[in-house]
Amino acid sequence: MLKSISSYSLVEPDEPALYREQFPFTKIPRILFDSSTVFPSPPKELWITDTTFRDGQQSRPPYTPGQIADIFTLLHKLGGQKGLIRQSEFFIYSDRDRQAVELCLEKGYQFPEVTSWIRADKKDFALVKSFNLKETGILTSVSDYHIFLKLKRTREKTMNDYLEIVQTSIEHGIVPRCHFEDITRADIYGFCLPFAEKLLRIAEEAKMPVKIRLCDTMGYGVTFPGAVLPRSVPKMVDAFHSKLGYPAEWLEWHGHNDFHKVHVNAATAWLYGCASVNASLLGYGERTGNPPLEAAVIEYMSLTGDDSIDTRVITEIARYFEQTVKAEIPANYPFVGADFNTTRAGIHADGILKNQEIYNIFDTDALLNRPIRVMVTDKSGLAGIAQWLNENIPAIVAGEREQVSKRHPGIKHINNWVMQQYEQGRTTSISPDELLIQARHFIPSLFESEFDSARNEAIAIGKKIAEKIATAPEVESLEVSKLEDFLEKIVKKEGSIQMLAVTNTDGYRLTQVHTQHGEKALFRNLMNKDFKNHVWFCEVLEKGEAYYSDLFFSKYTKRLIITAAVPIKDKSGNVKAVMDVDFIFNELVKLITDIPDEIIDERSDKKTD
Repeated sequence: MLKSISSYSLVEPDEPALYREQFPFTKIPRILFDSSTVFPSPPKELWITDTTFRDGQQSRPPYTPGQIADIFTLLHKLGGQKGLIRQSEFFIYSDRDRQAVELCLEKGYQFPEVTSWIRADKKDFALVKSFNLKETGILTSVSDYHIFLKLKRTREKTMNDYLEIVQTSIEHGIVPRCHFEDITRADIYGFCLPFAEKLLRIAEEAKMPVKIRLCDTMGYGVTFPGAVLPRSVPKMVDAFHSKLGYPAEWLEWHGHNDFHKVHVNAATAWLYGCASVNASLLGYGERTGNPPLEAAVIEYMSLTGDDSIDTRVITEIARYFEQTVKAEIPANYPFVGADFNTTRAGIHADGILKNQEIYNIFDTDALLNRPIRVMVTDKSGLAGIAQWLNENIPAIVAGEREQVSKRHPGIKHINNWVMQQYEQGRTTSISPDELLIQARHFIPSLFESEFDSARNEAIAIGKKIAEKIATAPEVESLEVSKLEDFLEKIVKKEGSIQMLAVTNTDGYRLTQVHTQHGEKALFRNLMNKDFKNHVWFCEVLEKGEAYYSDLFFSKYTKRLIITAAVPIKDKSGNVKAVMDVDFIFNELVKLITDIPDEIIDERSDKKTD
């Protein structure tokens, strides 16, 4: 049976308690101290709840339902089978919100459990019930700033209204989670604990949890020993857990970062009796944000020693935010920023070359898939430049070239150039492009030639175009009238194609040769030619696979070209014809940064999906 250790009575003041000595408003808030301290009382088990899709969406453009479903899967993956990330809360008011909830529920994960957030309005429970959710958050603001100045009520009226809503939740069989909004400006002993004590009684009678979320809405919480209420996180959590006896597993901390204390406040709440910390991926949340969920994961592992969490998922999540959500993550953002484990100091880089433990927080390569990196400035020295090259030259990264020593003569030349830059007044880091130019000049052996690189990329583009054309329905059908029309359109649209034709398995053309405007006469003799002995034709028929040539000069146009020959197969996989394409190398090179993914969208006069 649940019993509070102490009993607390509601205090009804004549005037609101605004704690002006701590919150003067026209000045920076004061942190006051007394002589009392409390001792940590950590719960036996700690976990995290997620607010990425609730509070996290109040500070940024909303996620699409599909993005929410993807991120929810990543949260499941990061939390692991034990359910470190126990729950995730959602808005449920708009069609978009409800679609996201449905997508996440369809996944059938045990963790994180889908929960909701509603206003203190009885009608909203129908929405929660429609999804068969087992728990919902309820807005129950507790400071006199909200009770007197916003709601225009007395404390007693406010508490009774909240209790009625909680009873409604219990009647619907839904676990209520009361969000004690603005608790770091609230009267802890005069309102919050009396309210919490009544919640304990309701829970006891219903034999059902009634949870409390301690919401540091304005980020006023502090962790200093001796700081006074309501700003003291240790004293506040201790009051609920140790003095009142509220179960740790029903207590949750939710903070904001207005004073740069969001993470340390959350960790402190864990230590003093909150089993749960509410966090948001990358710290997204209203105004300055919530506790960063990825930081909470690392903190949990530090406190418990639990190494079962796959922390590499944190990097996976960050890449998803950057590439799909198009979120900009600051370069120095801990754990996931582009430069979070990058050093610009030469003495540090020299240490990294000898042993990365000297200047890396932990093995970021193993734990986050993020090897330590360095940037180059006038402080980098020979070691820093060598380290940068070893991290960024593709041939070195791929193991095709040996790492460069700081004693390499080319490193000295690059360093001289770097120093000249700063002697001339430069104040920014040397960019990657600048360093690569200098490395090509002074250490050319590290690079394949630009021509080789362009050739390889051009061939790859040619492959993509040829394979896409060969799988078009008009080509696969081999109906000559449709085929010729279609291929003519392709050549007109794609300037990199010199010649395009289809040959039957006897070695003769099925179609007229399609060329760039004005060049058809150059290829006229090919229509009656026998191709049975040509390398590209034989290769395709013998292997049943596409054939791609290296570069050579066309005997008809004298251009540098690449030939692609692709099999056209029947439903049984037998080759029934061969499509060959001559690509103009110079034109393919122009496409290296702009590959035409949709060159055959116009398959007919009708647009297809």
